[in-house]
Amino acid sequence: MAITAAQVKGLRDKTGAGMMDCKKALVESGGDEEKAVMYLREKGLSKAAKKAGRATSEGLITPYISEDGKTAVISELLCETDFVAKGDDFTGFAKALSEKIANLDVTTGSADDLPADVADVTDLIAKLGENMGVGRFAKITTDGVLGVYLHSNNKLAAVVELTGTEDVDLAKDIAMHVAAMNPACKTSDELPQDVLEKEKALYLKQAMDEGKPENIAEKIVTGRLNKFFKEVCLVEQPFIKEDKKTIKQILGGATVASFQRLALGEKAE
Repeated sequence: MAITAAQVKGLRDKTGAGMMDCKKALVESGGDEEKAVMYLREKGLSKAAKKAGRATSEGLITPYISEDGKTAVISELLCETDFVAKGDDFTGFAKALSEKIANLDVTTGSADDLPADVADVTDLIAKLGENMGVGRFAKITTDGVLGVYLHSNNKLAAVVELTGTEDVDLAKDIAMHVAAMNPACKTSDELPQDVLEKEKALYLKQAMDEGKPENIAEKIVTGRLNKFFKEVCLVEQPFIKEDKKTIKQILGGATVASFQRLALGEKAE
């Protein structure tokens, strides 16, 4: 009988076995899922499922940049212990994962947004004996320049896309800044209107509670909003390497077209 992709996926989700092993088990079992589960158990191929509930709080963020410098990826691979995260098998898988993502038609997401064979860590789990999983990833492709920064602990990375310049070092510097300062957006224009209104209302109430006249309170609101922009908007932030200048000032005529940041274990917004 013909075995469908949905059957293979269902058995894989249930047992944690590899896709080809699941397909073979279903063929051998005539498409009966329960018999296929027993087949995998007998063959010792469902070991990964026993580890699936264990916490994955360690791992790596791994960057990849194409030879032409026009595509960059950062991806998250999770495991249970720092010891395993530093091993050659784990780091090798992590590097290959980012390179594979670079060749896919994706931008940002998690394991669910990747082909099953790319995100399949079953064999790695069986080999290394820990629960593992592909976490989040981000990919940028550009006609401009890309800067990638990876923190020394391999648990924090950022990618920045610049247009209007060929200065890769500038892009790398801003990527380091993004990793450290974690801006919410590029410019204040990108902040949702409801967020701005809430901030304005908060600052106005604070000023009025301080007994300020309304005309003075409005000026205080403007000042506090500008301070807020410097905290959350990339181009308004003081540059981490030269805090007398903002990112906007060090950009000169260049523009931040986009940026992505991943920190190990952080939840997506």
